[in-house]
Amino acid sequence: MFGLHQGQQKKEQLQKQNAELKKQIAQINTDLAKTRSESKLSISYLTSVNQKLVLREKVYNNTQKEKRFIEDDIYLRQLEINRQNKELAVLRKNYAEVLVNAYKNKGVQNKVTFILSSKNLGEAIRRVQYLKQYSDYQDKKAAEISDAANQIKKSITQKQNSVKEKENLLVNQQKDLATINAERAQKEQLVADFKKNESKLTAELKQKQVQSKALEGQIRAIIAEEIRIAKAEEEARKKAEAEKIRLAKLAAEREKARIEAEAKARAEALERERRIAEAEAKRAAELAAKRAEEERKRNEEAARAEANARDEARKIAAKKASDEAAANAKVAADKLAAARAAEAALTKRKEEEKKAAESKAMTSYGVTTAAGSSFADNRGRLGYPADRAGQITHRFGRQPHPVFKNITEENNGIKISVPSGTRAKSVYPGSVSSVLANNDGTKTVIIKHGGYFTIYSNLGNVSVSKGQQVSSGTPVGTVAQDFDGAYTLDFQVWNGSTPVDPLGWISY
Repeated sequence: MFGLHQGQQKKEQLQKQNAELKKQIAQINTDLAKTRSESKLSISYLTSVNQKLVLREKVYNNTQKEKRFIEDDIYLRQLEINRQNKELAVLRKNYAEVLVNAYKNKGVQNKVTFILSSKNLGEAIRRVQYLKQYSDYQDKKAAEISDAANQIKKSITQKQNSVKEKENLLVNQQKDLATINAERAQKEQLVADFKKNESKLTAELKQKQVQSKALEGQIRAIIAEEIRIAKAEEEARKKAEAEKIRLAKLAAEREKARIEAEAKARAEALERERRIAEAEAKRAAELAAKRAEEERKRNEEAARAEANARDEARKIAAKKASDEAAANAKVAADKLAAARAAEAALTKRKEEEKKAAESKAMTSYGVTTAAGSSFADNRGRLGYPADRAGQITHRFGRQPHPVFKNITEENNGIKISVPSGTRAKSVYPGSVSSVLANNDGTKTVIIKHGGYFTIYSNLGNVSVSKGQQVSSGTPVGTVAQDFDGAYTLDFQVWNGSTPVDPLGWISY
């Protein structure tokens, strides 16, 4: 049963996978139907046919696996039926023995005699219970046989369903195989058509490569000029910033000197107050100690001379003087603590005022910290360069032509085949560095993102202008037809003067 459960789970996974693959095939068929009249001999059309053939073969392979799971299911169910038949035979044999024993003791008189022959009432009750349990046992055995028979019928039905499912699967598999053969023939015919027109297509392709090289030269020149201007601006900015910093530091030093002078004068005044407070505290402490000593001596004298009322008055007066001296000492000590705290607060405030003066001077002279471009921080998370999903037909770098083996293509970016009417869009905020008109009538847009550039080529019309600030997702133009009839966007990413693989940067 565990094997049946596992097989069913895997079979369901394959069925889900096949359903998803068939959706992709249907989408490719829809795209091919739209572009068939526009691009008879295009690499994108051939790529779509190839992709569809790969998906068909995956569906066929999954169906083969599913068929094996069904065959395993049929085999395991047969084993289960055999096991259940053996159990049913044993149940029937045991039930037959029960029926024979029941037949021998079926008479009501025998049962009554069996009960009445009991030695006492307790034994008679136990015999009645035994007869009832025996009757229930008979019913239970009959029910077990009935359930086992039903389980066998159910297993047989499930096995028959699996057999039918296998038969249907085989029919669909034959259809899929026929479709694969037809699509493989379509691909071979398409390749043959390519080769039949090899000289014409090769000439067009080479012409396109010449145009691409010329465009690359323009792009490199524009980027080099942008870098030169950026360096010059950066140097000028640094010089201006350095001058601002110099002037700001001079102003800050003057302000700091003023604060230092004021703080010094105030510190001297506080120091004088502290010294006076220390002297007062010292005198008050000495007076308090003197009064305390006098009081101690008077107390000793009073104790020796059996103090009288006069002595008591002097004692009270002495204690009062001592208390006053102690209070004065406490006031003087508080004044001293306040003077020291004022000195510490003055030192802290002086440092804070110096920092504030320096910050104010920098701000007033326009000194700022330049922030770097965050384009690089978004690597792998940049937006998709078109407002509709497409298929990548040419990858970055040196790639062999998919049909003509004697031709190698050098791509500074990727080419994306898209539906007619698709708009290219900026993948990140930046400023339009240039809009180029190409020899074949198409246009190219270059967008600057700090030290990085993104390039959108093969545009029929453009919706941005030089110097314009764009956001992520801003449409830059509509994708035009390539020389082979397909609508293809040529998208590139440059790090300074070096092109990099866009697939490592965009999310798709």
